[in-house]
Amino acid sequence: MESRFMVSRLSTQQTNNISYVDKFVLLGLVSTPILEKVLFVAFSVIYTMTIFGNLTVILIIRLDSDLHKPMYFFLANLAFLEIFYTTSTTPNTLKNFLQKNRTISFVGCFTQMFFFIGLGSAVCVLLSVMAYDRYVAICQPLRYSAVMIPSFCIRLTVVSWSCGFFNAFVQTIYTSMLPFCKDRVIHHFFCDIPSLVKLSCSDTDFNELVSILVRGCVLIGSFILTVISYIFILRAVLRIPTVNGRKKVFSTCGSHLIVVTLFFGTAIITYMLPGSSSFSDHKRVLSVVYGVLTPLINPLIYSFRNTEFQHAITKRTQSR
Repeated sequence: MESRFMVSRLSTQQTNNISYVDKFVLLGLVSTPILEKVLFVAFSVIYTMTIFGNLTVILIIRLDSDLHKPMYFFLANLAFLEIFYTTSTTPNTLKNFLQKNRTISFVGCFTQMFFFIGLGSAVCVLLSVMAYDRYVAICQPLRYSAVMIPSFCIRLTVVSWSCGFFNAFVQTIYTSMLPFCKDRVIHHFFCDIPSLVKLSCSDTDFNELVSILVRGCVLIGSFILTVISYIFILRAVLRIPTVNGRKKVFSTCGSHLIVVTLFFGTAIITYMLPGSSSFSDHKRVLSVVYGVLTPLINPLIYSFRNTEFQHAITKRTQSR
């Protein structure tokens, strides 16, 4: 089998420009030392709070029997995904803030890419599953307990994970087979497909087409399913005669809508919209939003604003 770094039918000049790449260099977010120290502190605080917040969500849901419902089952899975999603990039980013050597091995780079894409894609699908859960609860309340049975919820979660890591597997394999030139600098703070594709010496049209199709099926598909669920929810809400009734329904869906808008909005702009090199800097900032900030704010928005969850925390606190 030919080396993963070489392809046939390259011109002599192209062949001379190809090297056996065993490592890459991550450019990072900033180059000013003082800003790197500031960002190190900020990212450290965010990462610590993210781990603590999501672990708290999982623990409270696990210990409180009143929260053993489909909505909280999905929320616990989301918190679990968010912990490892941010861990796939943040620790290495923190290390790079403190040292000049920002190299990452070929294997390490594509391992990071695989888990970041897989976990992020699983989050996308799970958010659409949570929207479906809200649709059944609001639009078909009498059938909710019959539809959202434990075995069905587990299957939906398995589908979320399977779709996410299938997407990651296809994209990682196709990208790793590209021949890379002597330029090893990745203009990002982690290994991401668009940044790596730019380093290839070969024609990447086919790889980009496969990536867009697979990525689009997961990202856009999940977004469309979420939108459809909320269209039906909105229709049901508008039929509620009382203002208080509408507010109560919107309060249960508002948190999910905030998370969906923030996560899908930044991810779609980053991965699905073409952009110039000048826009790449803005995309790096957007990557911080959906890769670092959303795992932090999800437990805050979803759980700590939820009256049932607050009641569960109060019970745990008082019992001690």
